[in-house]
Amino acid sequence: MEVISYPYFPAHLSRAYIALYTSVTDAGSLRSRIINAATLASPEGDQERELLNFAFVDPRLITSALHVETAVYQAILAAAQGSLRTKTVHSEVLWALNPGNNISEAIRRYGVSDGCTSLLVIRIDSSELQDVEAKMGSVVSGQLVPLTQLGTLTDWAAVKKYHKLNQEAAIKAASGDIQKEHDVVDNIVVSSVAIKSVMG
Repeated sequence: MEVISYPYFPAHLSRAYIALYTSVTDAGSLRSRIINAATLASPEGDQERELLNFAFVDPRLITSALHVETAVYQAILAAAQGSLRTKTVHSEVLWALNPGNNISEAIRRYGVSDGCTSLLVIRIDSSELQDVEAKMGSVVSGQLVPLTQLGTLTDWAAVKKYHKLNQEAAIKAASGDIQKEHDVVDNIVVSSVAIKSVMG
């Protein structure tokens, strides 16, 4: 699990925990729980929403650790400035990742789906590492693996499709050199996340 500290932000936004799970077996039930929690009345609903208070991201559309880290930073910045476009800092991560501005589309594309076998799980708050690990482990059934494995899960064709990059000149120029093409795509995608709040 990667832990990033942001000491210059308010305490509740001062840390981001990013965990990568593979061999996930409960994606469908997790998605159902998230949908159900959104409609539950308090206090039962509040308790369930807190248990699921994470950003659940499909890693197939993530091109690098920097890609997801940039989205996390943008979400934290929006929360700190009081300019969230979504209900929570965690849903803002999904919004930041999506090239469009539609939050429903962002959740559908980048969030957990019934068929997910791997998940990036992100928690933004000031809790201790062991507490976050325990909370993540209680909601995700899968194998926690190093974030360095992220690149093995990327669906590059889907990334290019959603970002409308198939006709991009720089990518065509890199054709034939897979690593160079992936680097170009990653650079474009990370840049689009970084400037999205300005453009949006």
